Amino acid sequence: MQVAIDGPASAGKSTVAKIIAKNMGYIYLDTGAMYRACTLVAKQNHLAYDDQSGILKALNNNIISFKNINDDQRVYINDKDVSFDIRTPEITANVSQVSALSEIRKKMVEIQRKIAGENNIIMDGRDIGTTVLPNADVKIFLIASVASRAKRRYLDFKEKGINQNLTDIEKDIADRDYKDMHRQISPLRKAEDAYQVDTTDMSIDQVVNKLTQIIKKNKKNK
Repeated sequence: MQVAIDGPASAGKSTVAKIIAKNMGYIYLDTGAMYRACTLVAKQNHLAYDDQSGILKALNNNIISFKNINDDQRVYINDKDVSFDIRTPEITANVSQVSALSEIRKKMVEIQRKIAGENNIIMDGRDIGTTVLPNADVKIFLIASVASRAKRRYLDFKEKGINQNLTDIEKDIADRDYKDMHRQISPLRKAEDAYQVDTTDMSIDQVVNKLTQIIKKNKKNK
């Protein structure tokens, strides 16, 4: 069973996908974290964020992996937990540039498809239903206003001890939306057969319940 959840930054994809995967006993794969890890590899190796060949070469010596620790998915580069490092403002500001590199996307998509082919999976990102898993059993596209997404990210940063101005976060999200929707490789867009859910005025529990209903309905009809 393959479930694809797409949508813009901070629409709630990762949060609800993790909860639903845990509730249903599925594997959860945060593709955005993979591209953030690629961006961190570039930073750690003093590479320009558009240096495709350099980043690809660095990835051969910097293996990205996931581990579940106390029901929390952690991201590792080699043996180091980088779950916090990949969420800093600098990585957030540059991940769109790295994720737009065609060979980087090709390498990550190969890994994503392999994992999806071996498990019941919930995968979230920008192009899961359109490119990574075009034949997914369920496709969901989450949307929310820029203001509500910025507030969510602001509170998330605050909880992690990262101080950033709300207005700056709104601008960053709007800029990220534009980059994601206008990139040449796998732009952010809703798959024709995806369910669209607006999370602007919904709580996490409400979104989880709504998406779970959609998934279970399609699972029953499969």
